[in-house]
Amino acid sequence: MTTLIAGANIPVPAGPLTLVIRRAADAPSVDASALLLGSHGRVRTDADFVFYNQPTGADGAVRHVGSNAEGESVRVDPGALPADVERVVLAASVHEGTFAGVGGLSLVALDAAGAVAATFEVRAGGAETVMVLGELYRRQGAWKLRAIGQGYDSGLAGLASDYGVDVGEEDEVAEAAAVPVGTLPMAPVGGPPLGVTPGWAPPPYSDEPTMRLPAPSDDPQLAGLPPEVGARISLRKEAVRICLEKKGLHEVRARVAIVLDRSGSMRAQYAGGAVGRLVERMAPIAARLDDDGELDAWIFADEYAPLDPVRIPELPRWIADNVYIDGGGRRPQSPPLPDGSQRSPDLLAGVYGGNNEPAVIEDIIARYRREPGAPVLVLFFSDGGVNRSKQIQRLLTDAAGLPIFWQFVGLGRSNYGILERIDTMPGRLVDNAGFFQVDDIDRISDVELYERILSEFPQWLTAARTAGVVR
Repeated sequence: MTTLIAGANIPVPAGPLTLVIRRAADAPSVDASALLLGSHGRVRTDADFVFYNQPTGADGAVRHVGSNAEGESVRVDPGALPADVERVVLAASVHEGTFAGVGGLSLVALDAAGAVAATFEVRAGGAETVMVLGELYRRQGAWKLRAIGQGYDSGLAGLASDYGVDVGEEDEVAEAAAVPVGTLPMAPVGGPPLGVTPGWAPPPYSDEPTMRLPAPSDDPQLAGLPPEVGARISLRKEAVRICLEKKGLHEVRARVAIVLDRSGSMRAQYAGGAVGRLVERMAPIAARLDDDGELDAWIFADEYAPLDPVRIPELPRWIADNVYIDGGGRRPQSPPLPDGSQRSPDLLAGVYGGNNEPAVIEDIIARYRREPGAPVLVLFFSDGGVNRSKQIQRLLTDAAGLPIFWQFVGLGRSNYGILERIDTMPGRLVDNAGFFQVDDIDRISDVELYERILSEFPQWLTAARTAGVVR
């Protein structure tokens, strides 16, 4: 049996499945419903909405079973679904009140023999009247189950209309729903904000290999984090583990450092939260590679500043304290602190302006010369404007004899100078640097991002050991 958290997925066993909604014995009753979706993410016809007043869909491939000893359930036979059905979304709704009053809510998947294949404990405690619990979806010709846990405050009518069901005032669905059609759905954690185009798109990282995750209580790094942050970090730590195992690096220990571009052209990426999200995605690499789990950190523009290490238990506060750009006295700092106040004093007032990569590279080299130990993986993020190519080339050439690998990542389309020619840069004892560029790092799945970040590190490690750089 696999225990899932929101965003995780597993391949499903062959044959019919029963998706059961369980709740505490004293909790209010809930109803199950299912939507059969095409490749465009919407129902093909209104007949693709399966619920208590329309109990079958796709010629019986999906059936509303209703209440039994197991709970409220829907039975799905993936093998009998039409080829143009890409997803089957399972939802739960309440007759009265909200899911704040439904204790012990969980989704349980039973295989054809009735054995438990997976469980997903659902957190719901607000104004939700409908919860999308999970979905079955096709992936490369096979079916998988994804845990979701998205809440709506608009009842069955809102859910149905969001997925393309024609809900009129006299429709049975509208009659079953107490909330008027057209009420905006509540935004899921990590999902689109209110008012954005309806329909939920799963985060790209949730489409990746099976992740059997420890309970949060089993991971001391996650104990003090908000649940949604802990869930994301748990998924990402597992994605890093899988990536390291694939590359034969599961027993390798290395220090990891992050370098953040704070030049003026990065303002929008800081203000929009992209840099904060990036730090959150990089912390699990250090958690897996470094014995102490710390991510060393620097930030740079015309000047640079070393920062306190990033530790997962303190991640939200670290991002709030360090991931912003000062207005240099010309405009308010962006963004403000989480409570809405401005930073005073500005801890990074001296780091602003353009790009001076050599200065921060020199400081990183000096730091690890002073503190020898495990090899170092430096994750260097920049949005371009590189205009000191000769100095960078000299520094990286001189540093090729040190146990440091430099992975440069370009954030957007810009001038990256020597970084774009880094693989052919001559004169180094070993190839100690790599570079790749992305248009929008938020649109790359975690697994793809980790694959790209760790793609050249194994080759360097082998070459560095052969050359005596790493022992």
